[in-house]
Amino acid sequence: MADWVTISSLATAGGTLVLAIATFGATRSSNRSARIAEEALLAGLRPLLLSSRPQDPPEKISWVDEHWTRINGGEGALEFDTESIYMAAALRNVGTGIAIMHGWYVWPDFEELKTQPDPRPDEFRRQSRDLYIAPNDTGFWQGAIRDLEDPLGASMREVCKTRARFAVDIMYGDQEGGQRTVTRFGFNPFDDDRWMVQTNRHYFLDRDDPR
Repeated sequence: MADWVTISSLATAGGTLVLAIATFGATRSSNRSARIAEEALLAGLRPLLLSSRPQDPPEKISWVDEHWTRINGGEGALEFDTESIYMAAALRNVGTGIAIMHGWYVWPDFEELKTQPDPRPDEFRRQSRDLYIAPNDTGFWQGAIRDLEDPLGASMREVCKTRARFAVDIMYGDQEGGQRTVTRFGFNPFDDDRWMVQTNRHYFLDRDDPR
């Protein structure tokens, strides 16, 4: 005689197992869809800065102390007086999101790029004003050294006088404050007082590096 209680229990267990497998598969599919949607959203907000093109319009830049400069597309500036050192670069955002610049780090000795590690986020100097560049648009980065006791000031004054190559790492992110990226720009002297800006490399702080 069939043990209907046992058969009923096995059937219930089998049904529960099938339901669990179906639920697990649906959950995995749902999580995968959510990750894809999140990645698509982040990609839509992601900025990417490059040096601007020579045919891009010039940038007129002012600092809080009323110092002014003008740089052409694809170029930068390094200027100084008795109190301050001024740096700037014409940039283009080729990403799909607004680029918001957070800070900068200067390499006075270009050769150090070959031997020194990338700076930590807390080593970047914060921007004293908000700098934004819209998607597929041009803009600029600017920085200044005003503390006469700042050791970077002496190094950069020597760069000004000798017209030596230097580099600047610019840290920026999307409009939500995430996806922090660092782009390294090389400043190369040409003519008498002009600087050509070239994009050297990108690295990411909030996601895996693509290399």
